Amino acid sequence: MTTSSQKKKGQGRSEHRFVNPMGAEVKTRDEAFAAPSMDVSAEALTTTAKLTLHNGAVTFAMEVQYNPNTYPHVVSGGRITSGICGAPWDITGGYVGQQIRLDAKRAGQGACANTITIVGEFQNPPAYRGTYGFDGASSSFKHTTRYEC
Repeated sequence: MTTSSQKKKGQGRSEHRFVNPMGAEVKTRDEAFAAPSMDVSAEALTTTAKLTLHNGAVTFAMEVQYNPNTYPHVVSGGRITSGICGAPWDITGGYVGQQIRLDAKRAGQGACANTITIVGEFQNPPAYRGTYGFDGASSSFKHTTRYEC
């Protein structure tokens, strides 16, 4: 990636600055476009999105960890923190893209289902409309899930 600095009076050609994908200034164009080194932390491969699932009287608060370098984004973990019997629930997998799928298992106490599957399709304004179900089902209840800002 390159940026051109402003021409100063009397300067015949513009000076280039080179910046690598991490935002650090480097000396050459080759360094700017070189493949990143292998010492990248795992944190660079995941990010967190807060989602809220709404179903009439029920609201689930979710924190979803996913890989922003894939599409659809591969879900690597997260939690459903409230709004569901037996909360918290551990999100064990899924994906987020034009469609969403989240699989989770109960980590809390209670006489509740052991797993939940949430599925849906993207709609505007940014949200997912779909269904969810328990213990292997995914179409028992309707929902709208939206991003938290």
